[in-house]
Amino acid sequence: MKQAALGFRVHSGWAALVAVAVEDGAPYVLARARPHLVKAFTYQFRQPYHTAAELPRDKASEFISRVRKESRDLAYRAIHEIQADIQKQGFKLGQAALLLASGKQLPALDKILASHALIHTADGELFREAVLHASARCRLATICVKERELLDQAAETFRLRPDALLRRVTELGRPHGSPWSQDEKFATIIAWLGLPSPSKR
Repeated sequence: MKQAALGFRVHSGWAALVAVAVEDGAPYVLARARPHLVKAFTYQFRQPYHTAAELPRDKASEFISRVRKESRDLAYRAIHEIQADIQKQGFKLGQAALLLASGKQLPALDKILASHALIHTADGELFREAVLHASARCRLATICVKERELLDQAAETFRLRPDALLRRVTELGRPHGSPWSQDEKFATIIAWLGLPSPSKR
């Protein structure tokens, strides 16, 4: 069965995901989606650490845990549905690839909630962690790349200039229509990077 990989660019409460395969050295898109990672798509849940900062500490921890579990479950559902869809097309989804922000380790909850900058970081990390957890649950191998390093790493791997790489990925999205923003383009690039090495030549 031919291999496919899933690329993610995660935001607060939602993600852009694109499934990619390669044939005769050329990548193409099998599926795409923008799943929500919270049931109630409101500021309260999309910015869970901001919400937790306004709660008593025991309630804050409970709230974060609840949002984390919900996000993991929704991410799993989204990945599982894509996995089943592309399997019907004759492909095996074996890899997931995720864009990171800074990739720095976060401190304990009290320290996060005492820092507005860390609150912003923690909101994003919660949803990225949910995608990684769901990918492992779906038995996908995972790779992570810092977003600021994505174009340089992909350009070197695929032996393309960054501008040529972006043009190529832009063309890949034309048959699929809108939305095909930077979210889908970057998710496509990292999914392509996530494919087994022979597919990258």
